[in-house]
Amino acid sequence: MAQKSMGAAEWGMLLALSVLWGGSFLFNGILVRELPPFTIVTARVALAAIALNIIVRLMGQAMPRDGRIWAAFFGMGLLNNAIPFLLIVWGQTHIASGLASILNATTPLFAVVVAHVLTADEKMTGNRLLGVVVGFAGVALMIGPAVLSSLGSNVLPQLAVLGAAFSYSLAGIFGRRFRRMGLAPIIPAAGQVTASTILLLPIALIADRPWTLAIPSGETWAALAGLALLSTAIAYVLFFRILATAGATNLMLVTFLIPVSAILLGAMILGEQLQMKHFIGMAMIAIGLAAIDGRLLSFTKRSAAAAERDKARQA
Repeated sequence: MAQKSMGAAEWGMLLALSVLWGGSFLFNGILVRELPPFTIVTARVALAAIALNIIVRLMGQAMPRDGRIWAAFFGMGLLNNAIPFLLIVWGQTHIASGLASILNATTPLFAVVVAHVLTADEKMTGNRLLGVVVGFAGVALMIGPAVLSSLGSNVLPQLAVLGAAFSYSLAGIFGRRFRRMGLAPIIPAAGQVTASTILLLPIALIADRPWTLAIPSGETWAALAGLALLSTAIAYVLFFRILATAGATNLMLVTFLIPVSAILLGAMILGEQLQMKHFIGMAMIAIGLAAIDGRLLSFTKRSAAAAERDKARQA
């Protein structure tokens, strides 16, 4: 099979997905003031599940009843929500969020290797690997080299966040099966968050005892609605659409763009100041994405070859 590539539509959806997931940092920043982590995560997927199941009904569709499909939903919910969410939440109680973001940005590195081993149509190429490394370096630079000073201490929390990144990469490969099942993107999106809710609810009830919490403020409810509806429900519909058309490796590139979106949203909405390292890091990410896309390199080679032919004719 041919190597999957990204067209304008796929790049547009990837950028939109990065904005939706980048916005989750803003919502989480509000939510953690009043709610504990497991309650936030469970409420996020539960509200998204309710919204997506209602939309499925309004579209005149029905959730499948095939046990094989629901087993896949639970597998996807485990790999894409339950495991990484819990690992990241635990990891971030011990390490800085900047370091966690850098470790999470290793997802495309894992995805390149996992896709090469487990798929026939997403094999590793030199320019793809180079682009991933350059993009990762851009993320590290943009977040700031200072966070790397703690690299090596708190090894288990760092391994937890790396485990979350690896789980995301496996989810990208695992989720390819939904296209073969002939499911529209909204169906696995709804199925995944429904299964995740079932998996996470007992943990939240035991760990946080949410019935003992104070009633959240209006701002918290609004942030939770944004996190659930924008950063989860709509985001996962885009996730499965990109996965079906562009493949797992390309989809995982969104982890490079999420810090860019988060920083830009912080500057626009919260008035945070952008520094030179942010612009340099964004430029490196752009170069990395261009290398992975391959068309810029092909254009450069064709232009160089045409220049050589012109020079030869003139000689």
